Amino acid sequence: MKKIIITGGAGFIGSALIRYLINKKLTILNLDKLTYSGNLDNLKNFVTKKNYSFIKVDIQNSKKVSKIIEDYQPDFIFNLAAETHVDRSIDNPISFIKTNIFGTYTLLESARKYWNNLSPHKKNKFRFLHISTDEVYGDLKNNRKFFSERTSYMPSSPYSSSKAGSDHLVSAWYRTYGLPTIITKCSNNYGPFQYPEKLIPLIILNALDYRKLPVYGSGNQIRDWLHVNDHVKALWLIINKGKIGQSYNIGGNNQKKNIEVVKKICVYLDKHIKTKKKSKIKSYFDLVHYVKDRPGHDFRYAINCNKLKKELNWYPEYNFSSGLEDTVLWYRENINWCKKILKKGFIYKKRLGLNERP
Repeated sequence: MKKIIITGGAGFIGSALIRYLINKKLTILNLDKLTYSGNLDNLKNFVTKKNYSFIKVDIQNSKKVSKIIEDYQPDFIFNLAAETHVDRSIDNPISFIKTNIFGTYTLLESARKYWNNLSPHKKNKFRFLHISTDEVYGDLKNNRKFFSERTSYMPSSPYSSSKAGSDHLVSAWYRTYGLPTIITKCSNNYGPFQYPEKLIPLIILNALDYRKLPVYGSGNQIRDWLHVNDHVKALWLIINKGKIGQSYNIGGNNQKKNIEVVKKICVYLDKHIKTKKKSKIKSYFDLVHYVKDRPGHDFRYAINCNKLKKELNWYPEYNFSSGLEDTVLWYRENINWCKKILKKGFIYKKRLGLNERP
C-alpha cells in the first residue's frame, strides 16, 4: 500500500485531491498550516478513516517536516502548500516569498535527505510532485497563442513570481541532486470548497447576499477554466506515470472572459432562485459593479496541454457550463460552510466594494 504526503491538504485543491484518493489503496498524511484558507471542514467526512491522518505544521519548519517525512516514509509527496491570491500578494508579498519559496526549499531539502537514505528500490519509486500555476508564464497578448511547457517564465505579480521561484528550485533539485521531481502548471480552477475570495465563489456569494458583483476593469480578461476534479485526476496520473524532471501543463480547454463567467453565474442564479425578496433587481446581473483594474493585471491565460494528452492520455471530463451550474448550486446549498470559513480571513471588501449594496 502506497504512502503519500499531501502538503496544503486542507485547501481547495489539496482537499479535492484527498477526497479523490481516499478510497484507493493508499495511506494519506495531510500536512497543513491551517492559515485563513485552510479548512478541515473540507475533509470532515474522512477524519475517522483509518488510511487518513492530519498534522498541523508549517512547511518552513525544517526540523518538524524532516522528522515527519522520516517517520512516515512516503512513496509520494504532493506539494500543494502555497499562498495563492494575487490581491493578497500585492498587499503583503513577504508571506508569499516565505511560504512559496522558502517553504518549498525546506520541503525539497527534507525530501532529498530522506530520499538519499532509501533503498535502491524505494529510491526508484519515490516521486515529488510540485503543483504550480500557468501564471508563471505571464501574459498572452495574441489570442491565437497558448502556453506550452516550453514557454518562457515572465511572471507579473508577487504571487506568480514566488511560484516561478519555487518552480526553479524544484527543477534545480532534480538537475543538481537527482531528486525525482515533476512540476505541473494548471489553469484557473473552480468547483466546490474554493475559498470565497476567488472570482467564481466571490460572485456567487455576493449575489446570494444581494451585494455588488465586483468586476475588474472591463471584465474582458480571459482565463482557461479547469474543474478541480479534472485537475486532481491529472495529478494522480502524472505522479504515477509522468516522466521525472518534466513539466506538464493542465488546462480545461475553456477560455472565457471574466465578464462571461459572471454573466453565466447570474443566469444560473436567476434560473434557480425565482424570488428576490431582499432586492428590487430583476436579474442578478443588475448587481454587476465595475471596479478599478488590478495593478499589473494579466490579460489572457490559455493552456496547451497536448503533452499531457499525448503522453498520458488525459482529457478533461467536465463541461464548463454544467460544472459551473453545479458549483453555483453547491455554494447555495452550503452557505453555512461559507459563513464559517469567512470568519477566519479578511476578504478584500474595501478594495472591491463588497460591503456596498446597489
